[in-house]
Amino acid sequence: MLAILESIDQHTTGIEPLVALVDTLRPRRPGNTIRATANVRTLTQLLKGNPEHARQLRDYLIRLLETRRHASLYSEVGVLSNDGFFTELKRRIAYRMLPPAFGDEYLTDALDQVLYKRTDYCWISAVPAADWLALFDTVMTPRPGPNVMLPGLLEAIRTLSYRVAAVGLEPKLTNFHTEMEEFESPFIVQNREVVAYLDDYERMLAGADVMLDVRHLLVMLDQCESVIAKIRKKALVQGTTIALTYLLVTLNQSIERLRKLLYLVDVKSAQGGGHRAAALALALELIQAHGDKYTVRDLFADNIHLLARNVTENASRTGEHYIAENRREMAGMFLSSAGAGVVVGFMALCKLLFGTLRAAPLVEAFLFSMNYSLGFMLIHVLHFTVATKQPAMTASRIAAGLQSPDGRHIDLDSLAELINKVLRTQLTAVLGNIATALPTAWLIAWCWLQVTGHHLVSRDKAMHLLHDIDPIHTPALFYAAIAGVCLFLAGLISGYYDNQALYTRWGRRVAQLRGLNALLGRERTIRLGNYLENNLGSLMGNFWFGIMLGTMGTLGTLMGLPLDIRHVTFSAANFATALVGLDHNVSWQLVVKSVTGFLAIGVVNLVVSFGLALWVALRARRIPFEHGFLLVRALFRRLRKAPVDFFIGSKENK
Repeated sequence: MLAILESIDQHTTGIEPLVALVDTLRPRRPGNTIRATANVRTLTQLLKGNPEHARQLRDYLIRLLETRRHASLYSEVGVLSNDGFFTELKRRIAYRMLPPAFGDEYLTDALDQVLYKRTDYCWISAVPAADWLALFDTVMTPRPGPNVMLPGLLEAIRTLSYRVAAVGLEPKLTNFHTEMEEFESPFIVQNREVVAYLDDYERMLAGADVMLDVRHLLVMLDQCESVIAKIRKKALVQGTTIALTYLLVTLNQSIERLRKLLYLVDVKSAQGGGHRAAALALALELIQAHGDKYTVRDLFADNIHLLARNVTENASRTGEHYIAENRREMAGMFLSSAGAGVVVGFMALCKLLFGTLRAAPLVEAFLFSMNYSLGFMLIHVLHFTVATKQPAMTASRIAAGLQSPDGRHIDLDSLAELINKVLRTQLTAVLGNIATALPTAWLIAWCWLQVTGHHLVSRDKAMHLLHDIDPIHTPALFYAAIAGVCLFLAGLISGYYDNQALYTRWGRRVAQLRGLNALLGRERTIRLGNYLENNLGSLMGNFWFGIMLGTMGTLGTLMGLPLDIRHVTFSAANFATALVGLDHNVSWQLVVKSVTGFLAIGVVNLVVSFGLALWVALRARRIPFEHGFLLVRALFRRLRKAPVDFFIGSKENK
């Protein structure tokens, strides 16, 4: 460290000595904060002990700063570009494989060369702020002349202001929030205020007696953020897109950075001394953003959580219909799920018949997929309920319940009540599905035998059906988990299409089709459009869920991977079909194992799909949840207090 300081003199201009000096501060392990702090303190003591070294280092750093452009560092690092999500994604992927070339013109390139490890932020941020400020005070002693950082800060403020104005006039925003077309846009007004503020600042630097007042500018930035909040709130009702989400994130980041830079250049804050801590905080933010500027994960984290929030919000609203409040609604849920069980019984029959065709793998996958897809869509149209479709919807509703109005406290008793309603509603739906799927499949197989004179399935096929739901000697539960993942994905797909139907105004678009109006009439076309807008997500979710179920086995065969699905209702129907195929000559042990198998399959279906959906819903809302033990205790308390109501609900809605 001392040798590096001694090598710096008035002729040193390259970046290499600074790179070497930072290398001496960097610990071998990023998490070794004690060593990093000791290194910073050692450097501070060396400079205090030799003021000449401190002066040479200060002059060297100022020469580096004077020969490089600063504005891009303050206005671009940590702020998304205006290129759009997919362009930015492509750029980051390309630069991860082959980083851009360094130059000597921009301060950003110097940061790339000095802090070339992504882990640098870990040890730099771990060093106490007091030690960094002490090092800064030792090196950057008061020196006559202009502030070398100030021109770059002012230029960055101007750049960010123009960027906010440009993004704020994007048609994706103005068309979505039409109020900006009726009144003067705050994004334009803030730019005028920034230009006026910078003009006054330049006159002040030139010696004119100017009173700088940034308060009105900050008010305009508040109004810009208010418009962004209104657009996001409206997007929860009308839907959103990745492009719109990207613009909102870009605006928020630009305005936030603009506020920080205005605080740093404000004369009053500089006199108060708060700018030193603010400058250090901004420096740490830039270092962290610099280390992550080519990471794809952060790009998705900044954007997709907003889109996921809209997707899960739509699923949450749908989930309201999957929660029974009292015994009357529980009975309605049982009847609804019982209707679905009847349809599933016939779907199981079609699948068995398609399997006897011995078609080519892709043709068979298509037939299976259409059987599942059209069957599930028919169940939805008839207002029936498939139990395993509930978790992906109700998990979003629970996540919404976790988000308290104040954002800090969670009412565990109310949450326990909601989860109790979800559990008993899903249990009722599973029992309703099984209660009719079993006898329907048995009746179909028995009628087939009476009409045709031979069984629907052979004895070998019947044993194969029972073997498929064996939870011990086959990967049936693993396949059930795969089906749970498919259910979770179907829930996301439902939310996505609900979001798209709202954002693109499907109802109006369908109502405007002249050919359809001529065929169905105006009123029927309008009703069709409204139905599609309100149910597109559910229909498409069911369709793609059927595709996933129908192709999973074929995909596993083609790829040589253990991929297949097990669904509780179909497993129960296959069990009934196998009983008839074996003329009911089965041991009680096999019956117990089979019944245990399809019940266990149902549990895995529900747990996997519900767990994944709840995890995504919590991430989308950015809700940390650390009350699992207290929540379980609250549920057991409700069970002990009213065990009957816990499982079948109260007589009236509480």
